[in-house]
Parts: sequence; structure tokens; C-alpha cells
Amino acid sequence: MKIEPIDLKRVKTSSIKTRKNKVKIQDFAAPYTEGSTVKQFMGSLPRILKAGELIASANAIVAAKKNNKQVILAMGDSVIKVGLSPLVIQLMEKNIITALAMQGAGVIHDTEIALIGETSEDVAVTIKDGSFGMAEETGALLNDAIKSGAGAGIGIGEAAGKALAALPSTEAPYRDKSITYNAYKLGIPLTVHVAYGTDIIHMHPKADGAAIGKGTEIDFRKFAAIVSMLENGVIINIGSAVILPEVFLKALSIARNIGYDANNFTAINMDMIQHYRPLENVVKRPTKTGGQGFAITGHHEIMFPLLTAFIMELLEA
Repeated sequence: MKIEPIDLKRVKTSSIKTRKNKVKIQDFAAPYTEGSTVKQFMGSLPRILKAGELIASANAIVAAKKNNKQVILAMGDSVIKVGLSPLVIQLMEKNIITALAMQGAGVIHDTEIALIGETSEDVAVTIKDGSFGMAEETGALLNDAIKSGAGAGIGIGEAAGKALAALPSTEAPYRDKSITYNAYKLGIPLTVHVAYGTDIIHMHPKADGAAIGKGTEIDFRKFAAIVSMLENGVIINIGSAVILPEVFLKALSIARNIGYDANNFTAINMDMIQHYRPLENVVKRPTKTGGQGFAITGHHEIMFPLLTAFIMELLEA
């Protein structure tokens, strides 16, 4: 069969003025002005795609702060390893972050910062002779704290903070840079969520699986209680692709099952790569009942300081 080209004269057109458009000049970026503040810089960003989501994220956190709502930071250990602890501590001191959650590696790196001002060994080198993860001080301090805490009905996060606070300053000379210590000092709940066998302290002679399990079980239930108060608040997941998104989803289900109003909040995921679990279990599924979800992609060491600076300036306005 012979196919004749379609006659375009038959096509019906309409005016662009009557069409609904997604890009408008009022959403364009503004030229940079020399001497601009962070707030002015953020105000100059285009209100399009991720720039608009970053601004909306900051506004949601500021609104939660002003209305005395929860701002939960669920953070992977990468936040510590790229040097962001001082910013997290600043946000705690300003009563912006109201609760924190870590996986096991987070409290480990944070403790090492408190003890020696350094962390993150070269695994490619130390795995060769089996010396990887065999730090005496880290394993002894945390395992002793976990056992003591479990016996007293205290979760891993609080137990680790209490242990650091009890040390002479000469033994923890850098604890002012420790998130765990500062959370304990400020009375801000910090929970630690452990998968047994994933952390170096589980290889230490003092490791007690029952105590570790009990400590993280206490922290899970404490985290569920925190999540139950999330209505009109904010949950930020940064740098955790598996553990914390899974824990958050279960804690949220518990809160809703019991009857708490935790349906309308802002969920933010920040990471270099957007993974399945954070997107589904933090940003998308939990906000189907209301609220809003944002996925901000970029390096922690750039994006989190930018977000923090914008929050601080918005609060000072």
C-alpha cells in the first residue's frame, strides 16, 4: 500500500497565550549582585525544579521551628565524615533540630572524633592484614556504654552521649565537635539503629549481642514516639540509603496504627544519588496522606551548608 505524507494544512493550532506553560519569567533567576547575603543569593535562584525544592525545604524547616514542631535529622555517617558536625551541632543549639537518628557507623565515627579528633581509617589498607575495625578505644568505650545503658533501660544514643560526658576532658578533648555528646548535653533525643554485624564494634571482644539488640530496640521505640509527633514537622534523611529509611517507615506505621496524627509533614531526602528506599520510604509513600516530599541531589559538603545558612538567615529576618 502506498503511504501519502499527511497534509499539515489540516492541523489546527491555538495561541500560546491560551496554553498552560510550566516555565515563566517570574520564576527565572536574578542576576548576581555583589555583596549579596545568603538569603539574597537564595532569593535570586530560579523557582524551578530543585532550586525551588531547596528553598521550599528551608521554608518548611523554619516554619516547623517557629511553630514548635519536630525537625528530625536522620543522618548517615557520611555527614560526619565530610565535616558537617559543627553545622548539625549549631542547628541543635538553636533548637532547630529537635531529634536525631543515626545508624551504627554514625555513633562510631562521632565517638572517634570526640576521642582523637580524627576518624575513617583506610579500609583498603587495613583489610589486608585483618586490622580493619580493630580499634581498642572505640570498641571498648561504646560496648561498655551499650551494656551499661541496656541494663538501665537506656538506648544506644543516650548511653554513648552519657559515656562521653563522663570522661575527663583529657580523654575526650574534642567532644565539643561530637554530635552525640552535644545531643546528650542539650537534652535532644538521639537514637541509634543497628543491624548486627555491620559495625566495627561488633568485632570487639567486649561486644555483647544481647545488649546491642536491647539498646537499639529501646531506641527504635523511642524513635517511633518521636515520629508520632511529626504532624506539621519535618523529617530529613541525609546520607542513609537503607537503614534509616526502613526504620522511619516502620516507626511511622506504628504511630499511625496506634492513632497518632502523623499525616501532614515535609519529608526531605538529601544524597549524592537518589536511591530507591529513601525516595519511596521517606519522600513518596509517607506523604501520600498529605504534606510534601523533596529529593535534593548533591554533595553533602555543599548542599547541607547551603541549606543551613539559608535557614539561619531566614530565622534572623
